[in-house]
Amino acid sequence: MITLALTGSIGMGKSTVAKMFADAGIPVFDADAAVRALQGPGGRLVPAIEQRFPGTTRDGAVDRDALSKAVLDDPAELAALEAIVHPAVHHERTRFIVEHGESPALLFDIPLLFETGGEAAFDKVIVVSTGTQEQRTRVLARPGMTPAKLDSILARQLPDADKRARADFVVDTSGSLDRTRAQVGAILACLGLGGGV
Repeated sequence: MITLALTGSIGMGKSTVAKMFADAGIPVFDADAAVRALQGPGGRLVPAIEQRFPGTTRDGAVDRDALSKAVLDDPAELAALEAIVHPAVHHERTRFIVEHGESPALLFDIPLLFETGGEAAFDKVIVVSTGTQEQRTRVLARPGMTPAKLDSILARQLPDADKRARADFVVDTSGSLDRTRAQVGAILACLGLGGGV
């Protein structure tokens, strides 16, 4: 089994590229989706987060805006949150691997792969990238996003050029969807996993 890590800064098109791999038959583990489930209504991390960060949950789920405000510019508080979240995500990832044990490859969508030193756990790293202006345009179109919030997020992420330099493969999403799909197909073919996307 080949383990692939998919990463890239905010707004680069990771979700689009991950879906292309999924459409090609590669099971995808989405770390962000796992976190949302763990913190969503009835999620098993909700009580622990409320205990550590009082007032950040509502109606049995984490209030993501409130939690973001509580940890955004405080490294110690962010570390405390990560100490709650990361072990739970690791558990979900292990369960995913067992569930898809017969697959020739698995893709793990992990936004902060390099920032958390996780790249050594994978056979190949794929970085999704686009131009700075395109990235800002995409992210600032999201509900509730502001230039200040985007700058704060980017400050915690390894620069795109550094990620590209450390990648085994780079998918450039600045062109058409067909061009992006062709790049995904080329990666699959290079790894001996077919190439039909």
